[in-house]
Amino acid sequence: MNFDYNEDQRALADTVQRFVAREYSFEKRRAIRASNAGWSREVWQALADLGVLAINIDEDYGGLGYGPQETGLVMNAFGAGLLLEPYLATAVIAPALIRRTASADFQEQWLPAIASGESIVVLAHADARGEPVTELGGNLTGRKAVVAHGGCADLLLVSARMPSGDAGLFGINAGSEGVAVRDYPTLDGQRAADIVLDNTPAVRIDAGGALDHIDAALDIGLAALCAEAVGIMQATVAATTEYLKTRQQFGQPIGRFQALQHRMADMLLHQEQARSMSYLAAMHCTSQDKTARQRTLSAAKVTVGQACRFIAQNAVQLHGGMGMTDELMLSHWFKRLTTIEMSFGDTDSHLARFARLSRAA
Repeated sequence: MNFDYNEDQRALADTVQRFVAREYSFEKRRAIRASNAGWSREVWQALADLGVLAINIDEDYGGLGYGPQETGLVMNAFGAGLLLEPYLATAVIAPALIRRTASADFQEQWLPAIASGESIVVLAHADARGEPVTELGGNLTGRKAVVAHGGCADLLLVSARMPSGDAGLFGINAGSEGVAVRDYPTLDGQRAADIVLDNTPAVRIDAGGALDHIDAALDIGLAALCAEAVGIMQATVAATTEYLKTRQQFGQPIGRFQALQHRMADMLLHQEQARSMSYLAAMHCTSQDKTARQRTLSAAKVTVGQACRFIAQNAVQLHGGMGMTDELMLSHWFKRLTTIEMSFGDTDSHLARFARLSRAA
């Protein structure tokens, strides 16, 4: 199978990699993480100016009309810098969901605003601790927990149960009456929020089949997440290799010790397996065959999740105690890889889903 990228795709990847190297240093990221917002509006606008916020938006709405392969290149390039801005939530998942569910007027209102960096749109989907969001008379009541970047959202796309028993997708302006948001940092330095709705006015977006549309959008997000993980793995392996070349013990670099060379070889093997599966996920994440799509994505998430854990843990062990210090970028890569392994379903849950879907095929 040919995984080569064309000239435009390579140029896109190079542009984003240069941006991250030039504009998103470790020191700048630490300053952004320590800020009250936990992300940078300035960086977000710079990403809009680069055009990367418009990748998943059709040309009719001010976008570039690209797809999962280009998204994967961007997410991979973001990996080393560990961007704190809500790219996955707003520039990948939200456009995919709006494109599948919303009217032309709704798309005209929000998609150009996403592409230009003007508006932050995020999905609030998973029901939390037996307090699901329910709809009655056009208003929503309930709670959503750990909503990625929910604290900075201008528009919330909220799934809710309706009196009929079906699920629907609703749009809520974050400043609407009855919306309470508790924003907080997560393990990896990203931001999440618990959102409580109390008879909050909402607009129905979908015309039916909301859960299928949400699953489809989340599958696109999962493929993008796998690409980000590979980018972090590449940076982690490269940094660890360099450390083994410079760390001296018994009068020689520890990278000369055969046992450590074997561990580095295993790390590289996991990285390349994860890379191949991330490509496969990008190729299949928009398939209309839901069973085949989710089986492939679960296989990718299992491979990537195992690689996240193996590479992160071995990199820290090879660096010794300094590997977990906040002053070293490695510790932040470790935290993000650990979080990715548990995000969108952890390795065990995807292994179980792969087995179930394989039996049903």
